[in-house]
Amino acid sequence: MITGIALLLAYLLGSIPTGLIIGKVFFKTDIREHGSGNLGGTNTFRVLGKPAGLIVSLIDILKGTAAVLLPALAIFTDVGVHPLVLGAVAVIGHMYPVFAGFRGGKAVATSAGVLLGYNWLFFLILLVLFFVLLKLTKMVSLTSILLSIIAFLMAVGSHFLIRPDVPLILLISVLMIFIVYRHRANISRIRQGTEPKISWI
Repeated sequence: MITGIALLLAYLLGSIPTGLIIGKVFFKTDIREHGSGNLGGTNTFRVLGKPAGLIVSLIDILKGTAAVLLPALAIFTDVGVHPLVLGAVAVIGHMYPVFAGFRGGKAVATSAGVLLGYNWLFFLILLVLFFVLLKLTKMVSLTSILLSIIAFLMAVGSHFLIRPDVPLILLISVLMIFIVYRHRANISRIRQGTEPKISWI
């Protein structure tokens, strides 16, 4: 019972359509009708500007963090699944939100939040690498894909060199698949040389 409630709550947390809420409440704009049509932070930056994009990205990150930390609440101390499973469910909620017609984001920010809640140092290393790669590629999509692969390699390396952590490897493997799949249209545009590039970094 408790496990089912925790899984449902994790999904509902992930399903909060931050970009949709911020757009409609403060800008009277449905960002699904503009830009890429995506509800994530990147499209929010593109359609609503930097402050809105930053807020949406931060909240989307915290959705994943909150899901992983659910077992820290007294009611969920006996939950029967690993915290990373809750994080993965939140990412699914972010991609396919029940509150927004199952049209959500591309899994990047909420995946990052899962890592923040589970291993903050791992998150910080990837955050630094994100901006380094973004500076080099000028493409958020390509940076996100590359970073998911790097995260997988880091998890494997950490498992063998520092501390065994099979659940982390499994989670990042799943998140990598999510991210690559959700960016399949971007991959096509990258190959064609038509993927939009940023200019602010």
